[in-house]
Amino acid sequence: MRTRIQLLTLGLLVVVTAVSCTKPIDDATGAGQGGAAAAKDAPAGAEKLRVAVVTGGHPFDVPNFYRLLRELPGVDAYPQHIEHFASCPDETRDAYDAVVFYGMHRGVPDDEGPKYAGKPKAAVERLVERGQGIVVVHHALLAWEKWDFWNQLIGFDNRNFGFKEGLNLKVEVAGGEHPITAGLETLEIVDEGYILHGKHDGKGEVLLTVDHENAMDEVAWVRQHGKSNVFCLALGHDNQAWGNPGFRQILARGIAWSAGE
Repeated sequence: MRTRIQLLTLGLLVVVTAVSCTKPIDDATGAGQGGAAAAKDAPAGAEKLRVAVVTGGHPFDVPNFYRLLRELPGVDAYPQHIEHFASCPDETRDAYDAVVFYGMHRGVPDDEGPKYAGKPKAAVERLVERGQGIVVVHHALLAWEKWDFWNQLIGFDNRNFGFKEGLNLKVEVAGGEHPITAGLETLEIVDEGYILHGKHDGKGEVLLTVDHENAMDEVAWVRQHGKSNVFCLALGHDNQAWGNPGFRQILARGIAWSAGE
């Protein structure tokens, strides 16, 4: 009896492991190659974008963040730790229309770590080689501070930083003609402010700005890196920001734009 129970338990573990790295979409749909048909603000019935949301290296309010992901229009989100993302087969990661980074990993990603951790450096670099959408949210702007690739992806050469929580920010639209911000008005939001000691390289387009002594001027911008559309959003510290309808609209549009919609 003990042997039978052990065998059943082992079988279940094998099944769970296999499912965790199964491609999130049906190849027959053709999605995952920038072909999903979600509209800008996701009308009812539109096909949702398949989006990996990569976390790790920083605490966050899990229930409310996951609720945000479930409620984003046009987004079918698959939240996962960086180790799960990096250790899955290439075809699993390739199936995502876009990848949202919401982690704050330190130093440089290590491809020589334990097998279960995969090869995070190669996995991230593969995204820009293939042209998948990339969205970098809040503390992910500070991730991998010694990795020149991430500096170039974001557009800052020095990401040493200061921060202050609970700021009342008045967010102004700088890129009113861009699909992410078209038609948007001034947004008032309570959020954490960052000040990066480096300078924005001026490439791409700044979409949203604030004027506050404890926050950097640019809080949203877009750029190209490799073949990828990259959307960077400094907002999004906690549920005070996540529950803001304007923040949700900007994030959903940014994901769609990065995926080529």
